[in-house]
Amino acid sequence: MQKILAAICRAAPVLLCASLTSGALAQSYPGKPVRLIVAFPPGGSTDIIARIVGQKLGERLGQQVVIDNRGGAGGTIGTEIAARSNPDGYTLTMGTTSTHVIAAGAYANLKYNPIKDFEPLTLVATTPYLLVVNPGVKANTLKEFIALAKAQPGKLNYASAGTGTTTQLAMEMLKTAAGIDIVHVPFNGNGPANTATLGGQVQALFGSMPAVLTQAKAGRLRPLAVGTPKRSPSLPDVPSVAESGYPGFDASLWLGFFAPKGTPAPILKRLQTELTAISQSPEMKEQFERNGAVPITNTPAEFTRLIQTEIDKYTKVIKAAGIKLE
Repeated sequence: MQKILAAICRAAPVLLCASLTSGALAQSYPGKPVRLIVAFPPGGSTDIIARIVGQKLGERLGQQVVIDNRGGAGGTIGTEIAARSNPDGYTLTMGTTSTHVIAAGAYANLKYNPIKDFEPLTLVATTPYLLVVNPGVKANTLKEFIALAKAQPGKLNYASAGTGTTTQLAMEMLKTAAGIDIVHVPFNGNGPANTATLGGQVQALFGSMPAVLTQAKAGRLRPLAVGTPKRSPSLPDVPSVAESGYPGFDASLWLGFFAPKGTPAPILKRLQTELTAISQSPEMKEQFERNGAVPITNTPAEFTRLIQTEIDKYTKVIKAAGIKLE
């Protein structure tokens, strides 16, 4: 095929040659398994959604999508690996609010640029943050939890997926809004933070919904409030922080796919088409809802604008919380 295309290109106009080459590249891709870097350990929200979407993407591409968990440093280690990978379409990453927004404001020397080093493909899901506590905590509502924290300033602690992640920022936003003092205990991902809260090493976690929903429904963690302005259909009886006395409070996580900068346009188009179809399918909507997520898609241009807007928003929160990482 390549020899035939080369012969045609020698005799054809430049534009026709480019069109033929692009079409052939799109049709031949992928010729081997695709690596999907997840910048957090197994068991967290990013990992859960990446595996659900990755399986369907593999089916549509006709090649296996291999999950490569590279956790650490609030998701920045794995994301840097993705940014430096060969831009041939065989390495993708599941980016999040933490890796592409929070990191830009929290790290003084971030080793990748969330916008310049990536080709945004599309969002696939958003998920609320859910405030949960260990059942041993004597608080059944957000109001009771805040009263308990005020009665014992500096005595309660909370887990996060790592310093500078959205799980920390969500709780810092609540601390500011409610005027409470609780101690931050960072972990290496949502999964470990969830485990620590279940085990009682920490009292609370403002975790993204897919990571904590199963335990909350089973009663192993007690849900107190949802971070989005409206209640989640996954937990309709749990009020939002906003309706519990803190109007305007909004803490949620978006998840989307990225390729390294310079990935060929035909491959980007193929991936955008497949991922959009997956996220918009009724089957995926049902799977997402079971995990407390909501399917959503956008264009690469819209995705870029979202990242820039969110960086501006969260940088203010980061500065107010005094977060500065090297």
